[in-house]
Amino acid sequence: MIFEGLADKLQGAFDKLKSKGKLSEKDVKAAMREVKLALLEADVNFKVVKKFIKKIEKRAVGEEVLGSLTPAQQVIKIVNEELTDLMGGSQSKITFASNPPTVIMMAGLQGAGKTTTVGKLAKLLKKEGKNPLLVAGDIYRPAAIKQLQVLGERVEQPVFTMGDKQSPVDIAKAAISNAESNGNDVVIIDTAGRLHIDEELMDELKDIKKEVKPHEILLVVDSMTGQDAVNVAQSFDEALGVDGVILTKLDGDARGGAALSISSVTNKPIKFGGFGEKLDDLKPFHPDRMASRILGMGDVLTLIEKAEEQIDAQKAKELEEKLRRQEFTLEDFLDQMNQVRNMGPLEEVLGMIPGVGKQLKNINMDEKELDKIQALISSMTIEERRNPEMINGSRRRRIAKGSGTKVQDVNRLLKQFKQTRKMMKQMGQMQKGLGGKGGLKGKFKLPFM
Repeated sequence: MIFEGLADKLQGAFDKLKSKGKLSEKDVKAAMREVKLALLEADVNFKVVKKFIKKIEKRAVGEEVLGSLTPAQQVIKIVNEELTDLMGGSQSKITFASNPPTVIMMAGLQGAGKTTTVGKLAKLLKKEGKNPLLVAGDIYRPAAIKQLQVLGERVEQPVFTMGDKQSPVDIAKAAISNAESNGNDVVIIDTAGRLHIDEELMDELKDIKKEVKPHEILLVVDSMTGQDAVNVAQSFDEALGVDGVILTKLDGDARGGAALSISSVTNKPIKFGGFGEKLDDLKPFHPDRMASRILGMGDVLTLIEKAEEQIDAQKAKELEEKLRRQEFTLEDFLDQMNQVRNMGPLEEVLGMIPGVGKQLKNINMDEKELDKIQALISSMTIEERRNPEMINGSRRRRIAKGSGTKVQDVNRLLKQFKQTRKMMKQMGQMQKGLGGKGGLKGKFKLPFM
């Protein structure tokens, strides 16, 4: 889970507050000491931690909090607000030019995932209706141009290259002319990186900036490097001036030091986060949602967005009709399971549901079990999938043999299916609550779980 170590410690500190009922100033200060230690262990910048704790203590020891009916919840609310503010306050979007093309210059050190992020950003912008041109401006790293061309093919967007003999400045200028001629409304320039910051690197980036005047300079940094990422961001901003940060490898960052420090230290927003290796795994960074996840409060809005991306609206409507008629079958069960799997790793998806994150520690989230379910259902006849009640002992043995599993696995699946069918009927009632007054972004259907 993202920021798992930090989340565990913070939630532990607040659990102690909740158990006390009424709070004293001493209780709050003791909890803040634990929070401070947790943040420092997460590699958050010391000055940032000091300022953060001071702001919370000032707000949390007031009469309005300590005298309230739920003081612990009030303290958590304050921490949530301050964590959100620490990471930038609100979502920061790309500023698009009123007269296209919008020129986005990507910068960063080698190893941060810059070229891959160019491809991911192109795919994200394409989903938003843009027509980006990818520019191979890294002429030094072996295979950088080929890597970008492969990514361009995968996202089905053009890649502009002049080989590795022309200067990056000339390539960038020619790319913009090419975009204007071919109707590309966004130009994403991949630039060279180095293993460390040096004068030669910065001079080249400054030259590109001077000649093409990018509308956005986005710095790509590896979140797993913690304070090093913050130092890199500070150095790039001082030398080049950046408009925003893209934090890669957030899915592997159990600490969170970079995400919690970088905006505060550089005063630059985190615009996107990389949450996996797939091209779909670059997402807009929402400080409020991230703060909520760190504090174990879930991330319902992101969960809904993931569901809306992956769940077929027509299939959802058909499923609703089947539930009304009590015709939910094993075929539907498998279809719904696959749609949930398409939303991302199951542990991550469940972790977005408020109150579920902590429970996951005691559950084996082995995705191989889902593969087993798929094999079992695939070994059934169409008639058996649609009428599971007909699956007797001999059929169970045949299904187990055909799927390379045991009869006990068949029994377990049929029991799970029976429970799920019962739960799906109940969810039909819940939909009305989500889709009615105060509903979350319309009618949301979370399948099979």
